[in-house]
Amino acid sequence: MKKIKLFSAAILSLGFLAVQAQTEIPKGYSKGQVTLADNSVVTGYIKENIRSKSSVTIIDAAGSKKKYDGSSLIAAEVDNISYLCINGDFFKVMCKGDLYMLQKAGDASGTPVYNGAEAIFSNGTEGKPGDYFIYNTAARQLKLVSQKTFDAVTQETLAGCTAALDKAKTANGNMDSLKDAVQLYNNRNNK
Repeated sequence: MKKIKLFSAAILSLGFLAVQAQTEIPKGYSKGQVTLADNSVVTGYIKENIRSKSSVTIIDAAGSKKKYDGSSLIAAEVDNISYLCINGDFFKVMCKGDLYMLQKAGDASGTPVYNGAEAIFSNGTEGKPGDYFIYNTAARQLKLVSQKTFDAVTQETLAGCTAALDKAKTANGNMDSLKDAVQLYNNRNNK
């Protein structure tokens, strides 16, 4: 009888430890999810290597670990920060709607993607990490916003919304003000 109680206590202890281990976030990981190219979503714990390797590693609910590069993802969310993946590059989402305001977070250019044993090198997108972009979801157009292109890009992308254009004109290259202009565009009444 004493052996049965001791054995039961050991089983319960192991079960408690297994449950506790599953609820603790592994070191270097954060809660998050990825949206795969087929639109399926994998939730779990993510270790991001976005800036250095343009990839993330996720441990799913079953405990399996898998690495994804930007070319195999549509989006990722790491520690409540949203990223959009375009041509293998990761972009931090500043605001979203018909137009997205993005900041490039990872550069996949020159990174090999394997098609079987054959390596194909990604060209990624223009710009470098830290650059800002406006992405038109309907047209699937990504426009680099720089001091040189600021006026032309804002005139083209914000056309049809006077309030957003006026806000962009007063921005003087300030990206926070441009973010406000993009939000005005996305919230316009005449959609």
